[in-house]
Amino acid sequence: MADHVDLVLGQWHAQRPDLDVSPMAVIGRLSRLARLVDAELGKTFASHGLDRASFDVLATLRRSAPPHRLTPTELMRASMVTSGAVTQRLDRLEARGFVVRSPNEHDGRGVVVALTDAGLDLIDRVLPDHLATENRLLGALSPGDRTALADTLKQVLESLGDK
Repeated sequence: MADHVDLVLGQWHAQRPDLDVSPMAVIGRLSRLARLVDAELGKTFASHGLDRASFDVLATLRRSAPPHRLTPTELMRASMVTSGAVTQRLDRLEARGFVVRSPNEHDGRGVVVALTDAGLDLIDRVLPDHLATENRLLGALSPGDRTALADTLKQVLESLGDK
């Protein structure tokens, strides 16, 4: 069965048979998959009143050891959110009562961010739905296929300096 990337590859082979377009088979599919996955995850987050960056902030705090507190810098490094997005998300999440910022006991100039009880309740409700969405998206893969794909993607990410 052919997909859109197969069509594109066929067109390139016809127009530029002198080029090895095989990287497009992987990168094109990764790009298309990323868009589809982001859209599906976005629906799950939106059903809980969140977006991806807010989910990532809450999830990063939740997976840190109790009392689920991090500095904004630690939060940025441990999440999938940029520094500018962290500040913006913290403002929004704090306004909604899901996180609280307080002075850092170890650094008088800094702050720490902690989950509130409401934030903890929210992320604990969202996480099962998020995992169900991810499982649905990977439904065509066997457990062995999932492991092999995860290992291959990890290898590519590490080769590009991702940690």
